Amino acid sequence: MSTAERGRSPLPQLAVIAFLAIAMIAYCVIIGDWAWRIMRGGGAAGVGLGVAVLVLPLIGVWMLWAILRNGFAHQRLVRLAREAGRDLDVSGLPTMPSGRVQRAAADELFASVKAEYEADPGSWLAAYRLARAYDYAGDRPRARSWMTKAVGMEREQR
Repeated sequence: MSTAERGRSPLPQLAVIAFLAIAMIAYCVIIGDWAWRIMRGGGAAGVGLGVAVLVLPLIGVWMLWAILRNGFAHQRLVRLAREAGRDLDVSGLPTMPSGRVQRAAADELFASVKAEYEADPGSWLAAYRLARAYDYAGDRPRARSWMTKAVGMEREQR
């Protein structure tokens, strides 16, 4: 359940994401500087070690970019589904004290959304709704997989 669905502001989550992104960039700058200093020290071993150390921030930047890109793509689908009036409405479903939808209700929701997808397997919106239903049912790996599929389908249909 997203923070908007619970009635909370997404600003604390965005602040944490911004802080972690800035921390990651600072880490990359520091490690990159160390790598450059090692490489300037000369010698084959120094250059080799410097290049090896330089790979770490490059991997970090790639990971940060990939995670943020996926997050923005998923938020785009949420916005489009809401604009179309087709986002999953779980406000009427029974919840546990933690706020998660009760398992039996989530399974029932999943069955109806899966049938909807099977009726229209070419629709990114049906794939998006299936991803959300997997998430409510507690199957996060499949939810991520289907959300990735929905993002790809939406891009193709644009």
